[in-house]
Amino acid sequence: MFSSGNYRRFRTQGLLLLALSGLMIIMSFSSPYFMKWDNLRNILDQSTLNILVGVGMTLVICAGGIDLSVGAVAALVGAVMGLAMHAGYSPYLAIAAGLMVAVLSGLVNGGLTAYLRITPFIVTLASLSIIRGLTLIITGAIPISSFPSTFTGLGSGSLGIFPAPVVLTALVAAAGSVLLNLTPSGYYFQAMGGNEEALRRSGISVPRYKILVYVLSAFCAGLAGLVLTARLNCADPTAGYMLEMDAIATAVLGGTSMRGGQGSMAGTVIAGLLLAVLRNGLTINSIASYYQQVLVGVIILAAVVISELRSNRVEEAAL
Repeated sequence: MFSSGNYRRFRTQGLLLLALSGLMIIMSFSSPYFMKWDNLRNILDQSTLNILVGVGMTLVICAGGIDLSVGAVAALVGAVMGLAMHAGYSPYLAIAAGLMVAVLSGLVNGGLTAYLRITPFIVTLASLSIIRGLTLIITGAIPISSFPSTFTGLGSGSLGIFPAPVVLTALVAAAGSVLLNLTPSGYYFQAMGGNEEALRRSGISVPRYKILVYVLSAFCAGLAGLVLTARLNCADPTAGYMLEMDAIATAVLGGTSMRGGQGSMAGTVIAGLLLAVLRNGLTINSIASYYQQVLVGVIILAAVVISELRSNRVEEAAL
């Protein structure tokens, strides 16, 4: 027997799959190049950033928070990696340093939210500004380029027929699904988003898990920064602009409730693919990027409205 929550989750995933299939059919008629393998491979590759950051955003929103700093964290991680490699360190040490910086930013966001009880929106909005500024300072506002092939291969290389970032993203999404659905931490994240006070009264250390969820979000953003920097062979201090909005769109469209307490990693993956197909199809049909940005905003608004209406119906049924 499925619970009502599981039923809603599977229904959302089914509708997303139908929307994805329908959109692919429409795009295949609009352009003869859309269904070619090279283009489909490109869609998978381009979906990786949204899905990577969307996995972390799903956890945060499910836990009742929000993280607006993920795009800035991705840019900072890329800058740290680029500076480290130009200073003579190996790509592996550079990657470790970049991901450590991401974890540190997550610790700060989580700590301020958990212990000072500052609204996550304000904390992460301030972090976005601070981290963007730090990235511009340490790079002198100049992109850093030309990295070893062992590093750039992580962004442009392949494992079999699939791009390396796609394989990495699949592993991260699978790990996120296991964490959210099959571990105590995932249960606590959902309980924290549903009723934080009840979780606290049951003896669970809410601050510990609140910090953990922001660390995981920042780590996913760091992985996105790694992929982006390696793919472009360039650490651009302005990289990741509006990535947080794409991550929110991916998570919410995938069925994660903005009120917290409910999330779907499978939905996040499908939504990430749907947005990638949409953008690819619009680009092939020569639709300007700024129209695409407007469309993403409309999608976010529509997904939030639908989520709120669904939550209101559930609350009314429970009364």
